[in-house]
Amino acid sequence: MGPLLLIGGHEEPQGAALEAFAANAGQGGRIALLTAATQDPQGAYRRYREIFTRLGLGEVVHIGVEDRSDCAQREAAQAVRDADGIFFTGGDQLRITSLVGGTPVEAAIHAARGHGAVIGGTSAGASAMTDTMLVGGQDEEAARRASVRMCPGLGFLRAAVVDQHFAQRGRINRLIAALAQNPGILGIGIDENTAILVRDEERLEVLGAGTVTILDGRGADLVEASEHDIDKPVALGSVALWLLRQGYGFDLRLRAPVHSSASAGKTSAVPVLR
Repeated sequence: MGPLLLIGGHEEPQGAALEAFAANAGQGGRIALLTAATQDPQGAYRRYREIFTRLGLGEVVHIGVEDRSDCAQREAAQAVRDADGIFFTGGDQLRITSLVGGTPVEAAIHAARGHGAVIGGTSAGASAMTDTMLVGGQDEEAARRASVRMCPGLGFLRAAVVDQHFAQRGRINRLIAALAQNPGILGIGIDENTAILVRDEERLEVLGAGTVTILDGRGADLVEASEHDIDKPVALGSVALWLLRQGYGFDLRLRAPVHSSASAGKTSAVPVLR
């Protein structure tokens, strides 16, 4: 199973996040670039083709998606299936799921990952990776049921919801509002120029210049979020919170942070205060 790389947006062209994507795709690796989310697909293609070429990757195949029929093309699905790395650009995550979901291209992405391809996405491309996707909401306001919109995502990362541009846009309250609606999932907020690298659906590693905020509501002893009072602030208590920077990881099974050592490929448990 290939790894996942979720970037919080505004990544540096030769920063840790995209370098990790290139390293996992392999020297000279073939990349499929999906631009479904963006309003400027050709501009995004040119930008990432230049970046990936400088990082030592090989051919960058543009999978342009204007409507669902584009994702039914045999050539597009085969290009994705044969890729060593698949990358989703930023933009509108709902365009990704509505145009790609349930198509031969989506099936090809899963097949490629099953063969070891790395799947990456930035901004909207990161949010679309989870099974529950945060579509949008109001930044920097009280956590309310009405302040977030969620729907099914592509399902590569399970039991989690991801928000991006996290610290830069003050999105902690909308992640809390999402968690109040389903405390059993993890809430993951990724700062700009920061990423999480997920391996085997068991652990993640933090990369880049910023931080990753992780919320776990399984132990919540107070949850109040009603469909009938969507404009009222939610109530949520006893939620575990971790703020992690590069050099740390997170065990997704144990739901506990770890020290990570990328060079040694090892992790060690970090004591958790509750």
